[in-house]
Parts: sequence; C-alpha cells; structure tokens
Amino acid sequence: MKPINSYIDHTLLKSTASIDDVTTLCNEAKTYNFFSVCINGYYVPLAEELLKNSQVKICTVVGFPLGAMSSRAKIFEAEDAIGYGADEVDMVMNLGLLKSKKLKLLETEIASVKNTIGRKVLKVIIETCYLTSEEISIASKIVENAGADYVKTSTGFGPKGASLEVVSEIKKSISSEMKIKASGGIRDYITAKAYIDLGVSRLGTSSGIAILNGKKSLL
Repeated sequence: MKPINSYIDHTLLKSTASIDDVTTLCNEAKTYNFFSVCINGYYVPLAEELLKNSQVKICTVVGFPLGAMSSRAKIFEAEDAIGYGADEVDMVMNLGLLKSKKLKLLETEIASVKNTIGRKVLKVIIETCYLTSEEISIASKIVENAGADYVKTSTGFGPKGASLEVVSEIKKSISSEMKIKASGGIRDYITAKAYIDLGVSRLGTSSGIAILNGKKSLL
C-alpha cells in the first residue's frame, strides 16, 4: 500500500468556509503531503496561489451538492474551474434523470463535462445513499461509459456517506481500469485502510490529519 496521505483529498466544502479556513486547509495539505485539496469553486484561484510551488493538486466540485442544475451550467462551472487552475472536478450526477430512466441523457451530460475538461480528472458523485443496489450498478456503468475517471460515492451532504458494501457494489459494476473515490464518514485510520484494501484509489475526507495520527475525528 502507498502511504495513506497519498490517497487523501483534504476536503472543505462547507458553505461557511472562510478565506482563512481554506488557507489553513491548503497549508495543512502541504504539510501532510495530501494528494489534493477539495474545495468549492470560488476558492480555486486562492488555492492555485497557495499551492503553486507544491505537489498538492486542486480538486473542486461541480453541480454541488444536488446535481440538478442544467448541463450547460455544469459545463460552464467545470470550464471555469479548470481555467482558474483546478486539476480535478468532482461532478454530482443528476439523480432525477437516473430515477426517470433517462440514461442516455445522463451519459451525455457526463460525457459533455469530461470533453470540456479534457485530460483533467473527472469524478462523478452518484450519491449512493439515495440509490438502490440496482441503481448503484446502473449509475456506475453510466459513469464509466461516459468516459469519466472515477465513480465517487457521496457528497457528504446526504444522510449517509460511503460504506464498504456500497463500494463493493460499485466495484462489481465497473471494469478494473475504472477508479473509485469513497467519501463521507471516513474519520479514522482503520476505516480508511479498509477502503484502500477493498481497492479504492482516493478518499474524500475532512479528517485526514486525524487519520494519519491514528486518531478518530469527531467531525
């Protein structure tokens, strides 16, 4: 296993996050050499300035947290974020389209965002807490078919985050080339390692420092 810090997207997506909070997040990411910071789009230029001499990547969210805005809005948001220096985009799937069985529209939307950002990494959040096992499988396959790089479990704003059972369901539904990001409720080393052992390539968490220190975050 690689060092656990290299799996972590050090995350701060609260609506109340201040400039000082994001500055602290970026400084922590440099200190602990996390893979990336995951922040709201407004703060991408700030993160780009703070992290420009480091190896830490910048991840931002698109269509967050509901995924229910127009495709054009998501495309613009993604293009804007990349233009300001984001390396990765975590996009929320339109669950209404999934529930309505408008699967081609759903795939087209994801593919359009991926085409917009090109070689930059696209993770698609399928918000598994609202889906049946069958829907998780369908959603995961659509994400892969659309050309995205990762299936991501959760926004962290739903009633439940990741679980090992959900990750196993996603893993069964996609090819070995496709990657998985688990997020939501990952607060200690044991939990983080369990996901990595299952095959997860990235962890979204605001508890990265506690995980590295072998403690359990109360956040």
